[in-house]
Amino acid sequence: MKQLSNDEVSTLCRELAYLLHAGMGVADALTLMADDGGKHRALLQEMARSADDGASVPEVFERTGVFQPYTSRLLNVGDRSGRTEETLNALADYYEGRERLARQLRTSLLYPVILLLIMLVVIVVLLVYVLPIFDRVYAQFGVTLTGVAGALLKFGSVLGRIMPVLCLVLVVLALLCLLLAVSDRFRSKALSFWKRRRGDKGVSRQVSDARFAMALSMGLHSGMPIEEALTLSGEVLQETPSAKERVNACIRALEDGAPLTTALEENKLLPKAECRLLAAGLRSGVGDTAMEQIAERMRERSETAIHEKVSRVEPTLVVIASLLVGMILLSVMLPLMNIMSAIG
Repeated sequence: MKQLSNDEVSTLCRELAYLLHAGMGVADALTLMADDGGKHRALLQEMARSADDGASVPEVFERTGVFQPYTSRLLNVGDRSGRTEETLNALADYYEGRERLARQLRTSLLYPVILLLIMLVVIVVLLVYVLPIFDRVYAQFGVTLTGVAGALLKFGSVLGRIMPVLCLVLVVLALLCLLLAVSDRFRSKALSFWKRRRGDKGVSRQVSDARFAMALSMGLHSGMPIEEALTLSGEVLQETPSAKERVNACIRALEDGAPLTTALEENKLLPKAECRLLAAGLRSGVGDTAMEQIAERMRERSETAIHEKVSRVEPTLVVIASLLVGMILLSVMLPLMNIMSAIG
């Protein structure tokens, strides 16, 4: 069965937490949610039947197969500590944060990709169709395009011969952009491929660190032991081997007796300033609150980094496109100016 999206999991956990807070039993709450309708009616009815059969909340979630494993693990810890409601709210906050990051990535990357495709189409049209027209006009005056214009004309001729292949490539790129925009499954596979190769560098590193911080905050907020919270947080980085190894190294440092903040800082899982804030929170007994603030700050920084990166890409593409189009037009207009001067 297809796993639920971040937004769907967040909504489900939040609604269930509200109903449990109102004093309803798990089975009754899930039945009420199913009665409200929606495309997940069958799923909620199945979960309600499991609860009626005596299954605990983590077992109810795990049996469906549509939730990620660490969701059930976190609920299991919350169930053992009597903090199921708090754990559901923590999960809802976590998935809301992940959805915000995913949405920011989608909206930030879509426009530059579309702009790049339009730029390629304009340049190809100029090279393949416009330049040959000028060449024929100049031939009537006994002038041959040379230099940059001649090189561009030859390049356009090559592009014209491979135009079917070029059109196919552009269509494939357009379809890939469309799939990335509308297909959660395709987008997930594409992101997984990217994370395995570039997920621990640059902006991707900041996004991964923000996801780790959100997961660690969720674990601490639910009353999970630190080592177990770290292990759980490492699971969100499974697709990025080098990041997962940093988490494992942090866990080994804790087992060797290192303080949590020292282990996090030495393995570059949290910035130095954030580690100081977490240390102060742990000393004052509000480590989970401090970690929640750290996760929010890191999420905001990752979104800012994405925005800044994209804000540099867009003008760069515009400048490159303008220079290329300007060079093509000047290369064919200058000979025309010489002809007009000679005639005058």
